[in-house]
Amino acid sequence: MTGTDSPRHTGSGGNAPPPPAIEVLDPGVQTTVQEYPGRLGLQRRGLFPAGPADHLAFRLANVLAGNPEGTAALEIPAGRFAARLRRRGTVALCGADGAKPTLNGRAVPLWESVPVAPGDLLVCRTARGPGFRLYLAVSGGFTVPRVLGSRATHTVGAIGGFEGRALVRGDLLDGMPAGPAPARLRVPPPLRPVYGRHWEVEVMRGPHDPPEFFTEEAWAQFRTTAWRVDLGSDRLSTRLNAHTFAWPRSDGGVAGSHPSNVLDVSFPLGGVVINGDVPMILGPDGPTSGGFAVVATVVHAAVWRVGQLRPGHDTVRFREIDAEEAVPLARHMEYPLDPRHLEQLP
Repeated sequence: MTGTDSPRHTGSGGNAPPPPAIEVLDPGVQTTVQEYPGRLGLQRRGLFPAGPADHLAFRLANVLAGNPEGTAALEIPAGRFAARLRRRGTVALCGADGAKPTLNGRAVPLWESVPVAPGDLLVCRTARGPGFRLYLAVSGGFTVPRVLGSRATHTVGAIGGFEGRALVRGDLLDGMPAGPAPARLRVPPPLRPVYGRHWEVEVMRGPHDPPEFFTEEAWAQFRTTAWRVDLGSDRLSTRLNAHTFAWPRSDGGVAGSHPSNVLDVSFPLGGVVINGDVPMILGPDGPTSGGFAVVATVVHAAVWRVGQLRPGHDTVRFREIDAEEAVPLARHMEYPLDPRHLEQLP
């Protein structure tokens, strides 16, 4: 709690509401309630889907907690977080390394189902990496209201999640009753996502590709450069270091004075936008349109990697692929999300 404020919670009404799932003690940097896949079909109305920046770790955490797809869980940037658990059930943490999570002072592993009881204290330190975002799922999920079809928090629009905002100390989050304890599962090491300090992300060209909007020389520089992730990166976009590209034109014509300017176009999630001299990868809360060239688009199987890039530290290179390679990559990424492919614990 802050000052003399009472704990804030998402109650369901009635004279005797069930106890909340968790009480937030340390909210960390910008912990939000998210849901996958977020708000689909609203981009033409100016709204990106929100949802987890790393959907793979998020979805794996829900699988380990015994939850179906579409269950709300927490995204914890930089790892720091603490909460008092108020119900018996199962939790799972997936994502960035180095947060050293503990339950009542005892170390708990990532990528594994962990049983919990009322009153248990879960604490995560600042994640030192590799990786940047940590995800916490609890059995039954969180029962925040749906807004425009989803529980996901859109940080720019201030909608969804818990009152449309990041969590603060004293928040109480309700959850569905967990029911019978699910089988305890663990993601075996060969099936866990591989995190590092220097990343490779698969992209497809365009929609603004050479030779009309971008020179082949610039495209080669784009693919071979180890781009540094800027400290200003967030859920809107992952900003990379500035670079002066060679463009096939001197300006954007009626669209603007810089050759990266184009007449406003629709932006794709994971689109790599060149804003003047600054490349940016659009995130789940990003803008749906704008007047800058989109020279590449991150494929579905690689979007999760963008969510784990550590601002101010990591580097990323882009590898060009085509649709024939992108489809099997997406299938391969989905493999560990089937509980039958995971280890069952005693």
